[in-house]
Amino acid sequence: WERVSHLALCLFLFLLTAQNCSYTLHSPNGTIESPGYPYGYPNYANCTWVIVAAEHNRIQLVFQGFALEEDFDILSVYDGPPSPGNLRTRLTGFQLPSPIVSTGARLTLWLLSDYAVSGQGFKAVYEALPSYTCGNPGQLINGHQQGSTFNIGDKIRYSCSSGYVLEGHTTLSCLATSAGTAAWDFPLPYCRDDGCGGTLRGQSGVIKTPNYPAEYNNNADCTWTVLAEPGDTIALVFSDFQLEDDYDLLEVSGTEGSSQW
Repeated sequence: WERVSHLALCLFLFLLTAQNCSYTLHSPNGTIESPGYPYGYPNYANCTWVIVAAEHNRIQLVFQGFALEEDFDILSVYDGPPSPGNLRTRLTGFQLPSPIVSTGARLTLWLLSDYAVSGQGFKAVYEALPSYTCGNPGQLINGHQQGSTFNIGDKIRYSCSSGYVLEGHTTLSCLATSAGTAAWDFPLPYCRDDGCGGTLRGQSGVIKTPNYPAEYNNNADCTWTVLAEPGDTIALVFSDFQLEDDYDLLEVSGTEGSSQW
């Protein structure tokens, strides 16, 4: 019995540590896949990939597949070593992320999964960028991109599909930086649903998220402004409320400051 227990303990420890993986990649280009892709990554996965490029180069990461258990399995991307101040983005769910371009010669990916349920995982290709290119800024959800070269002097133009409004700059230009590299002059815009937000007047009214009571859209950015007569106060009474916890926020601001739910 003691021998069987010892073997079971060894097997448990092996399976637990087998989920850990760590890679350092020095090649100027390559592919990164989560363990088991596309057939699902293991539970308790704890894997890091550190991409190291030559000095003065940056790194472009383009996802070709992405499916992680939403909110519970997370891929964190760090612009440099994996420290809190370098966190670039936390990725989860089933939406293909936009390309990511580092500001320096190092990019770190850290995958953590929980004890149950997994998606297909992710696949991404990376490439070291020379100093004269900005890299692909990314496509817009519900939008269009004009322009396919990303070197200094090039411009990319964006527009939105019918029913959506562009938020941000229509044109991005690739410019040389004082550090001897290249960068886009503005962040990537996005397309918001044209059916949200507005200015409301009158003694009473109703504010609803787009598609309510169905789910609202991803990337929604809606602002409602309620105007009252001077000296009047405004009462806001919620009859229903359900937003994705920690990720989707409603901010209510007025003369007494703002609050967030």
